[in-house]
Amino acid sequence: MKYKFIRLIPFLLLTLGFFSSCASKKDIILFQDIQESTQNKVTYTLPKIQINDILDVKISTLNPETAIPYNSMASGMNTNLSIELIKLNGYLVSAEGNIIIPVLGNINASGKTTADLEKEIVLALENNGHLKNPTVNVRILNAKVTVLGEVKMPGTYSYTEQSISLPQALGYAGDITIEANRKEVVLIREEDGVRKYHKIDLTKSDWFNSPYYTIKQNDILYVYPNNVKVKSSGFIGNTTTVLSVVSILLTTYVLLTR
Repeated sequence: MKYKFIRLIPFLLLTLGFFSSCASKKDIILFQDIQESTQNKVTYTLPKIQINDILDVKISTLNPETAIPYNSMASGMNTNLSIELIKLNGYLVSAEGNIIIPVLGNINASGKTTADLEKEIVLALENNGHLKNPTVNVRILNAKVTVLGEVKMPGTYSYTEQSISLPQALGYAGDITIEANRKEVVLIREEDGVRKYHKIDLTKSDWFNSPYYTIKQNDILYVYPNNVKVKSSGFIGNTTTVLSVVSILLTTYVLLTR
């Protein structure tokens, strides 16, 4: 009877190891606390312009010819240009936070929203007698987000929308993997010369109404691996691996002492 029990030990250990490595439903499903009838007002916020952003600035008036000197050469070119060529002819925000507009000269852009910059350029054109009733359109051309860690396709992704959501950014990277820790996603963001870090629990939805739901240009997302992935990275450390080794040793001992 004693030897029969000893022979069962390897099987019991392997069974225990299997169940200990399994993830529960609460560790896998996203946004678990969302109720079907829940409704939240959506608030849209414009991203602030940062150093190294490339801006497309278009200035126009009722008489198009009078606005030509205030636009870069790219503004008057064929609209079928690729986005990369448009970027090369865009306005790069300098380390001092400025862009250089033809005729107007240096204009501070860093820290402002695109709407703020549009208003400032309009005022500069009107108050100094350059143009009457000008229209200014500003757009960020090189907005991008970097997604790293436990996602299917980590990398840096560009987007042409004014802003995207955090779930969209994860979607660009092919979604998180089964080995991701959904309760630990770190968002790294630089704003006003300050680098900020924020941890997000994807199994909840309480962050939907926070500033971190909307991705800003140059954000970095890092998805942590779960415990199973961390432990499996070494030979000893994974519960299943340890139990398997113990099982083999016990089996060997039983065979040798029969």
